[in-house]
Amino acid sequence: MEVEAMKKLLERTQGRRNKFNEKYSKSKHYYLNENDITIKNHGESKTKEDDASKESKNPLRPADNRISSNFHQLLVDQEAGYLATKPPTIDVDDDKLNQQIKNTLGDNFGLRLNELVVDAANAGIAWLHYWIDSDGQFRYGLVPPDQVTPIYSTDLNRKLVGLRRSYRELEPDTAKTYWVHEYWDEQTVTAFKSNDDQFSDLEAINDRFTIFDASTNEKMGTSSVNKHGLGRIPFIAFPKNKEQQPDLYHYKGLIDVYDKIYNGYVNDLDDIQQVFLILKNLDGQDLDDFRENLRRYKSIKIRSMGAGDDSGVDQLAIDIPTEARNSMLETTKTNIFVHAQGIDPTDFKTNNATGTAIKMLYSHLELKAAKTEAYFRDALTELVRAIMNWLHVPDADSRPIEQTWTRTAIQNNVEKAQVVSQLANWTSKEAIAKANPIVEDWQQELKDQQEDLKNRNDEYGNPDNLNGGDNNDDQERG
Repeated sequence: MEVEAMKKLLERTQGRRNKFNEKYSKSKHYYLNENDITIKNHGESKTKEDDASKESKNPLRPADNRISSNFHQLLVDQEAGYLATKPPTIDVDDDKLNQQIKNTLGDNFGLRLNELVVDAANAGIAWLHYWIDSDGQFRYGLVPPDQVTPIYSTDLNRKLVGLRRSYRELEPDTAKTYWVHEYWDEQTVTAFKSNDDQFSDLEAINDRFTIFDASTNEKMGTSSVNKHGLGRIPFIAFPKNKEQQPDLYHYKGLIDVYDKIYNGYVNDLDDIQQVFLILKNLDGQDLDDFRENLRRYKSIKIRSMGAGDDSGVDQLAIDIPTEARNSMLETTKTNIFVHAQGIDPTDFKTNNATGTAIKMLYSHLELKAAKTEAYFRDALTELVRAIMNWLHVPDADSRPIEQTWTRTAIQNNVEKAQVVSQLANWTSKEAIAKANPIVEDWQQELKDQQEDLKNRNDEYGNPDNLNGGDNNDDQERG
């Protein structure tokens, strides 16, 4: 792509990119417990400082506590832990190929999937990039959502036809940063750079990629264009929902209401400690003498003004509507977990719950997780097909791929084991292995069963292992 064409593409996608990144940034702030209540403190939760009364415009209400409630992080991590703590098992109906795919995904695939769920919850969509490194190995990594701006076709297929990736990079010689803009299509990636968001100085990075002679593998020079040779854009989208909407905006208003009520409550408790005395006809004009007498003698001198005298000392206090605020806090918190489809950990009953009761507890979270899984299944299938293409599997783009996802939740293992035991004689070994509550890898369980069966056959089926040969001869004669 030429510089002028890239500049036009950057300008046309910048508005959409800024709007997306604004939402993502707000969601990320809430995930880091930097709610809007803390904007005045630059994202830091702070309690009232000693000199708050000097800075306050209202001497009766000097407290200004700003404590952020971390509901969003709790809800996002709750779904990520429930859905992606254990990575899904991939089955392509070939044990050897299954193991190759598992090895390629690596031991940290579960952690990467967990991070994808968190990114998707905060941005509405997460991105994974894969490539073939210099030693010919398939690699993949997560790309921050705020770096990627996809370009889709306008037909109903919504095919990814191009992708812009923009990020900051450090210049070692000058210790300054500049913008790197990459444009990806099905065959190539082209790299550009600029120093500002207006792209006025946009230019190609001509030394970005090294060119080698395919026949001799000798270095031929450098270029701003690299032919990745993957036949498709090597970025996979993991959307959270159809609208690609961050989770935060389903309940952000409720969190803000909770923060406002909670901090108002704390402010009142601080302010109530500020006792104001209203003095009527004080005997003397010096308030220092008044404070000294109050401290030393615990008494106050008041001048009598005769008949109808109302001299005395009144106390100005702040009343706190405790019951109303407690009720509103509890109602708001309940609504947060309802709208976020999460589980309130303070509402969990620790008892010997049945499997049905536990399912009811997780019902809202399961609905949300199941929807996320449905979108992630398509993305994970695309990743597995990319791996199979790298492995030169002939039917890589058409072979059926089965995914088995496992939830991480509290469960009644005794009840589940009883169900498995009752159905064992009428259910396949594969189904039993998948449902067994003490089995983590059902495919390995089936292999272990076959190995155990083989060992038993070797032990009892070999005549040399049966009480010597004499018993066998007696049995044959009998």
